[in-house]
Amino acid sequence: MRSTSSAHARSWLTRTETAADVPAVRALTLAAFGRLHEADLLDGLRRDEAWIDGLSVVATDPADPAGTPVGHVVLTRAFIGDVPALAMGPVSVDPDHQLSGAGSAAVRAGLDAARSMGERFVVLLGHPTYYPRFGFVRASAHGIRLSIDEPDEAWMALALDDRHPLPSGLVRWAAAFGI
Repeated sequence: MRSTSSAHARSWLTRTETAADVPAVRALTLAAFGRLHEADLLDGLRRDEAWIDGLSVVATDPADPAGTPVGHVVLTRAFIGDVPALAMGPVSVDPDHQLSGAGSAAVRAGLDAARSMGERFVVLLGHPTYYPRFGFVRASAHGIRLSIDEPDEAWMALALDDRHPLPSGLVRWAAAFGI
């Protein structure tokens, strides 16, 4: 996979995470968030039955011969009511590469991988000014509910295929999320 960020005219290589990437992705997640919570969540998701091989994607700098991940996204099984969906997150970008397009490249590649697997819907809790660029909309406008109290503007959903409108219902997350 190759992705280019038009805003920054920088090219990123994107690929499915390998077992060799796991320590670097953990370090990347720690650096991106500055705390253990998201890195520990990611470790928990790797052990969870909601993990889907092929939906943990990294972005690397083509100039780096080691291929060290600088961006990462993971999508895991969730449900909107009884309808299968994906939950996106955590999404991490190395602090030295933020605003470079590495995160956008990883997100686009992750969403493309999900589409290629026939997935239809994605939900996430995230920055309301960042994720709409990928097509995410306010989930509550579609009757998609959370069982926890989070800001409505941060609760978003995406239909990966226009032929299938977003369903409504309460979201069930992977057990690792603790929700």
